[in-house]
Amino acid sequence: MLPSRLRLLQIALIVLVAFQHSLPVHGFAPSHQHPTRTHSLSAESNTEAIPTELNLFSPCKINLFLRILRKRPDNFHDLASLFQAVGFGDTLHLSLAPSDADADEFTCNMEGVPVDSTNLVLRALELMRQRTGKEVYFQADLVKRVPAQAGLGGGSANAATAMWGANELMGRPAGLEELIEWSAELGSDITFFLSRGTAYCTGRGEIMTPIDPPLPAGSKLSIVKPDLGLSTPKVFSALDYDQLSKEDPEMLLNTFLKEGVVNTDDKYYINDLEQPAFDCLPELKALKEELLEVKGFDHVMMSGSGTSIFCIGEPEDKEGFMREFDDREGISVFNAEFISREQGCWFKSP
Repeated sequence: MLPSRLRLLQIALIVLVAFQHSLPVHGFAPSHQHPTRTHSLSAESNTEAIPTELNLFSPCKINLFLRILRKRPDNFHDLASLFQAVGFGDTLHLSLAPSDADADEFTCNMEGVPVDSTNLVLRALELMRQRTGKEVYFQADLVKRVPAQAGLGGGSANAATAMWGANELMGRPAGLEELIEWSAELGSDITFFLSRGTAYCTGRGEIMTPIDPPLPAGSKLSIVKPDLGLSTPKVFSALDYDQLSKEDPEMLLNTFLKEGVVNTDDKYYINDLEQPAFDCLPELKALKEELLEVKGFDHVMMSGSGTSIFCIGEPEDKEGFMREFDDREGISVFNAEFISREQGCWFKSP
């Protein structure tokens, strides 16, 4: 009888241990363990400690095509555009402020960039507090390289980067879908930078259809930026609606995705804002015509509302190209490539 009783006790202990280990971690956890926290930004469980500071790359974008469809009753315009992230951008240093802080601290290296509440980085941080209900403040230092009024979405990228970073430092209270929804409150292009790097954007630019997988990373390009600025309102005010392209944007999108960036015919590289921008700045049109003569570039077009012109490919004579354009007074050249980000991670500088 004694062996039988011992055997029963052994079985009972085995069942008890098995029962404890089978309980879901969010339903029960011993006091010395922490529940595993899953998050929609990543398919994997996140057991890492919440960071207190981040250094984040803030990429810029180009518009592989940009169609202006119509003027809306609110005086904005409906557009359709294929956006692509590129590996030229800024760096945002973001950290938690001391626990007794009651305001964000913000600095920027570029002269002329506002450091008050009008800056999109500070507006993004405030939006995150409002939407999450977390009274957390930050110290932010923005190291800018992307020039203003370039058509590259530098400020929009800064805002999206700040939202992502704040969410990480807060412990990820928001999912990616929420960040995308909230970002539309700050501006038209911000939503794009929460994609993986390629997206078809409509509405004012805030309605994003991600392209997954994104266009292949690594495609080379040069961004040529004259020291000339054009505000987006000024460009739109010069828009001649009779000169808008008639091409169906869905057809343009399908062509780019089917043929690829290099093999897509030049006639599909359409930017409806080139006409008003070139009317405002004829020297910008002259610069594009010069770049079209450079051997090695597959496609040349202005990005967004200007004034940057991107050149897909690589010049045959790289040194000669840089001497001719980057060394010229009043012009800067930034060599870059297409980039994308991994699911659940932020963009990395190539």
